[in-house]
Amino acid sequence: MSRSDFHEPASSFPKLDALQQRIGYQFKNPRLLARALTHKSFSQEHYERLEFLGDAVLSLAVSDMLYSQFDRSDEGDLTRVRAHLVRQETLHKLAVAMGLPECLRMSEGEAKGGGAQRPSILADAVEAILGAIYLDAGFAEAQALVGRLIKPVLAQGATLDSWTKDAKTALQEWLQARKMPVPTYRIDATRGKAHEQVFVVACELPALGIAVLGEGLSRRAAEQAAAEIVLAQIKDQPPVTPKPTVVVKKRTRAQ
Repeated sequence: MSRSDFHEPASSFPKLDALQQRIGYQFKNPRLLARALTHKSFSQEHYERLEFLGDAVLSLAVSDMLYSQFDRSDEGDLTRVRAHLVRQETLHKLAVAMGLPECLRMSEGEAKGGGAQRPSILADAVEAILGAIYLDAGFAEAQALVGRLIKPVLAQGATLDSWTKDAKTALQEWLQARKMPVPTYRIDATRGKAHEQVFVVACELPALGIAVLGEGLSRRAAEQAAAEIVLAQIKDQPPVTPKPTVVVKKRTRAQ
């Protein structure tokens, strides 16, 4: 990596070198990586154009993956699975796993406001990196990274049906199959500016002693995130066999 390509303190370079190792790709033009990690509050050369490009790269790569893996599924099911895999919540989790929060370049004010942890910014950065790799080496390399990122996520769903159902529906069906009460959802907190407000929703299942928090840019998204967490906690629990009902008939005296 040529350090002359970055206008950053020397301490930042190990982070970028480590990031390239984590994603399994070494940039020929490191300036593209620097731009993919630059928020508009930091410089006029920010990641938004790369994000636009990366969004298309991600969509095509995931579409190709699903088309090959689920060769008997119809367009509607494939579209629903793709929407789940490329949504902000999924990309945010990938960004955290990639260690992007510590690599982002943004203004001091944006950083103090929690910008490096904001789901929308982190999701955008993932797409920007894909756009940068596409420009640096072509679609095949960008597609390879999508595979490394998305295939483990896709493997979490044992069947296509588990992906086409949203988390709240899947959780409700799991509970109903075991004759258990459905969960309750409530807004626990909201934070952030009005145009980028984050909702924190609690999902509670008293019968199982479970209470978790999910976050999203809307109440619905936060509820879905909370339901996903609960599903991850209970997925290995065996089905509950209901106890047989014993009916006792009273004998009547003979008249």
